Amino acid sequence: MDNENQLIHARKEKLRRLLEMGTNPFPTKAERTHHIKDIFDDPELLIKNKTSVDVVGRIRSLRKMGKASFCHIEDETGKIQIYIKRDDVGQEKYKVFKQCDLGDFVHVRGFIFYTQTNELSIHAEEFTFLAKAIRPLPVVKEKIEDGKKVVYDQFADKELRYRKRYLDLLLNPEVKETFKTRSKVIKMMREFLDARGYIEVETPILQPIYGGAAAQPFVTQHNKLDMELYLRIADELYLKRLVIGGFEKVYEVCKDFRNEGMDRTHNPEFTQIELYEAYADYNDIMNLVEDMLTGIVREVCGTLEIKYDKHAIDMSKPWQRKPMLELIKEYAGIDIENSSMEKLLAFCKEHEIELDVESFGKIVDEIFKRFVEDNLIQPTFVIDFPKEISPLAKSKPENPQLVERFEIFIGGLELGNCFSELNDPIDQRERLESQAKQRELGDVEANEVDEDFLEAMEYGMPPTGGLGLGIDRIVMLFTNSHNIKDVILFPQMRPESHYE
Repeated sequence: MDNENQLIHARKEKLRRLLEMGTNPFPTKAERTHHIKDIFDDPELLIKNKTSVDVVGRIRSLRKMGKASFCHIEDETGKIQIYIKRDDVGQEKYKVFKQCDLGDFVHVRGFIFYTQTNELSIHAEEFTFLAKAIRPLPVVKEKIEDGKKVVYDQFADKELRYRKRYLDLLLNPEVKETFKTRSKVIKMMREFLDARGYIEVETPILQPIYGGAAAQPFVTQHNKLDMELYLRIADELYLKRLVIGGFEKVYEVCKDFRNEGMDRTHNPEFTQIELYEAYADYNDIMNLVEDMLTGIVREVCGTLEIKYDKHAIDMSKPWQRKPMLELIKEYAGIDIENSSMEKLLAFCKEHEIELDVESFGKIVDEIFKRFVEDNLIQPTFVIDFPKEISPLAKSKPENPQLVERFEIFIGGLELGNCFSELNDPIDQRERLESQAKQRELGDVEANEVDEDFLEAMEYGMPPTGGLGLGIDRIVMLFTNSHNIKDVILFPQMRPESHYE
């Protein structure tokens, strides 16, 4: 029997002894009067009034002795020392306490006092067992050296932390702060949009035709209907249907799914916020994004000067607005507008840029990704994309080969995508049919023709500005996290059996 199995066996023996003592090791509920943080916030009042407190939590340290023992218990708000004496809680309860291990949950009632070492503690008068941990927690040791806390045997293996997020949260407290920030960011986005008259809606996750983005979908089967369905890659086409139906400002905090590669900025299941505003264009949405994100970063980070990786980033307004083709000329040294297809293809070959489809839009997009994206550290709206890779965006009146579209970059991260939405149903049909031809030529990310959406557009759609913002990447930026898995509680992982 290996060491872990021996420890599990010993804990199961203690569980058996608890049952023999007539103790329920898994009662249904527990009463508490205070969170642990409440006690530290005003300990003198509790001591002065000799207030009895009920606290609950997980045992994080344990020092058993003959007639008196110490432990620390931890709840969501903090950790406190417990002093438990046999003569105070009674012999039977003290025997129950003796069956405790690190990781067990307990309830303690007692009064506040300071130990001889001046540590704020609870002197237990009653003790109740709440839940037995059968499996031992990994041991993380802490020590103060030169006035600083040093952690030994840290639970630091990245892959293991992602797979066993519950242990990551238990053993690396700073991880909780990341996800508290994530929750706050989403809450503030909702509050910002609600205050401006937007309505939060829900649209289908299972869709008969996917669209609204350039991506491969996940395919599933509906048995009763005997039809293939797709997990949505975007919410766009359904939210636009709502604008057509008379909702002038709508948004959705949404899970979307793309069957594509995984890297430090991509997870196949991700969260974004999509919004659509009638009678607005991409300039209006740029202003909205500036206002929303500067307000959130000031609240979350306490400043508009933030750090991401090795970069100092100034989030204050106004943000840069730069045309895509100008940025390519600046960073790649090629003048797209005055280059033939032959020259563009030769440039790609020279720089070993692989192309699935040899089209103008794809070439521009790949050159931009290779040479420009990593240089966009300060907040930048990249504006005016090729029409060919933007089938749902409105053409620029002064240059029909480009569209009114922006992507927002900060810290080298692409955070969002926006269009002045195409509302001409004839033009939209031509573009989707062109996309269908690109699919036939091998572009697996090209859009399909959605006849129901086109029919809806034929009833009339007002000028509209639309936006998709990647919440995962925004949280990466605001928490200085460098892998999308660090900001998703349960990221997609390759099965462990794959490595066997």
